[in-house]
Amino acid sequence: MAFARRPLPARLLLRRLSGQLRQRRGACAGAMAADRCFALELPDCSLTYFTLCVDPPGNADPPGGTCRDPGLAALLGPPGRSYSVCVPVAPEAGCGARVRSAKLHQRLLRQLRRGPLQQCQLTRLLSYRPGGQPGSAQHGFLLRDPEDRPDTGRALDELLEACKEAPRPHLGEFETDPHGRLWQRLWALQDGRRLQVGCARVMPVQEPALHPVLPDLPSSVVFPDREAAREVLEACISFIPEARAVLDLIDQCPKQVQKGKFPVIVIEGLDATVSDSLNAVLLKSPPSCIGQWRKIFDDEPSIIRRAFYSLGNYIVASEIAKESTHSPVIVDRYWHSTAAYAIATEISGGLQHLPPAHHDIFQWPKDLLKPDFVLLLTVSPVERMKRIEGRGMEKSEEEAELEANNVFRQKVEVSYQRMENPRCHVVDASPSRENVLQTVLNLIRNNCN
Repeated sequence: MAFARRPLPARLLLRRLSGQLRQRRGACAGAMAADRCFALELPDCSLTYFTLCVDPPGNADPPGGTCRDPGLAALLGPPGRSYSVCVPVAPEAGCGARVRSAKLHQRLLRQLRRGPLQQCQLTRLLSYRPGGQPGSAQHGFLLRDPEDRPDTGRALDELLEACKEAPRPHLGEFETDPHGRLWQRLWALQDGRRLQVGCARVMPVQEPALHPVLPDLPSSVVFPDREAAREVLEACISFIPEARAVLDLIDQCPKQVQKGKFPVIVIEGLDATVSDSLNAVLLKSPPSCIGQWRKIFDDEPSIIRRAFYSLGNYIVASEIAKESTHSPVIVDRYWHSTAAYAIATEISGGLQHLPPAHHDIFQWPKDLLKPDFVLLLTVSPVERMKRIEGRGMEKSEEEAELEANNVFRQKVEVSYQRMENPRCHVVDASPSRENVLQTVLNLIRNNCN
């Protein structure tokens, strides 16, 4: 027999409905938080993380439920005004879309450093999907105007209006409501005017176990094999004619090469006297056949620049295979430097955000000829610059960054030290040239037949 339920008292009914609404609101906010998060670098090289939750502005926080982060409030809230500019790229987008997004990101960076916008504070902003999903990272900037000048908003509108081709960047504007809560308004430009397309609450989220850009590094800067790097340059042929020439050279290299009977030693930070003392052939990466285009690719975004250097390693591998059949081979820079600089550049924040030791990103590519021994010569920043100036060498962008940014230098060194299979043997190159040479020769003779 079925029994009819007695109606609930009004007070109990309201309480239950209120609880269900709170649960739905919490579930909705949780779903939004899990959809896309953001990583923002703070002045002390730590990272703060937040997400955007759709929440009607009239809703008040539940008792004790307000969530504020001092670091976020200082970067996004008053005084002044902060803006986000992000370059979208779909997670399933192909290599061509990633290249176009990187080109737009580079162009925006140069424009944000000019005119009235150069008076603002510029910070890297990374958007990502939690859970370590490859292909989800979107790069952008946080622009903070301490004085909230009208010129800043107008300059940003003009910048976005000039971006006619896809992908078009997203513009966000942060503000604080009377209750001290942070919000982001998302704008689109239509007929020269701003159109609000979204409004969401800024909420802190837990720091992920690993840096959120890490899953994307194999498809963008630390390529696991030759084909991954080749695909990037194929997407560049239409606007970099030299990319076709590089690909023609790489296509002439066998995909599988074997080392000869003589040892192959890589020295990162090479002194040419080492090769002379061993009667060895000296090879350099990138090799001379593509070195003439180095400056062209150095001016391109990271994904293109790193693909160029990665393919240079495969061309050098073919030269190593040939030369090592009749003499020892010394290689001035190889895969370790390509990967170490890429990791240190792409991983924002300090040393604590680098991938942990033994991570896959530090493993040698399976299709690249492996050396017998790798040496890393290290000197102090002051001594490094003295030697560069003494040799009359022009500072590269990365050398200038090493000199000016102590955190970046440390990230490069730690990345080198975490490389495996083969690992780097570190040598202090600060003593006299003769002492360093003797130390290096002893290590080589003790580790290589």
